[in-house]
Amino acid sequence: MNAVAIGSAGARAHVGLGGNVGDAERTLSEAIRAFAAIPATRCLKASRPYRTAAWGREDQPAFVNAVAELETTLDARTLLGALLDIERSFGRERAADGSDRWGPRILDLDLLLYGTQVIDEPGLHVPHPHLHERAFVLVPLLEIAPDLNIPGRGPARDALAAMATEGVQAIG
Repeated sequence: MNAVAIGSAGARAHVGLGGNVGDAERTLSEAIRAFAAIPATRCLKASRPYRTAAWGREDQPAFVNAVAELETTLDARTLLGALLDIERSFGRERAADGSDRWGPRILDLDLLLYGTQVIDEPGLHVPHPHLHERAFVLVPLLEIAPDLNIPGRGPARDALAAMATEGVQAIG
């Protein structure tokens, strides 16, 4: 983990991790370690990995998903840029037209939450617009932040209570 001291102005950010190409469990573990290279940021905790059926486009291998909690003094856009740099360092290439949005991927890093901020800008939407609809994100998120509220939505546990979770299985 990054030894950078974070001041009182630091924000708690939650990052969703996912992948289904290659050794996805190992990739997620390495990505969490890569967070240590993000300036003025440290990883406070990470959930266990969870195996989940593909969502959106189901004709692909199951995904491994996790969530990490970061503390950072970076603004949300700069943090998102650092996350996308980590994706690229693992070989992730995003199609400019978004045509690969639901397809297989070696690593997907989503900025789910940035403190209690609500941000709606081109290329940056926080909370993640579908966070409250996805058990494969809410289950690991609530593992590490059981009392978390989704800005504009309310308690994350209430969102999870409204959906099926049997397809989200902890690994190990």
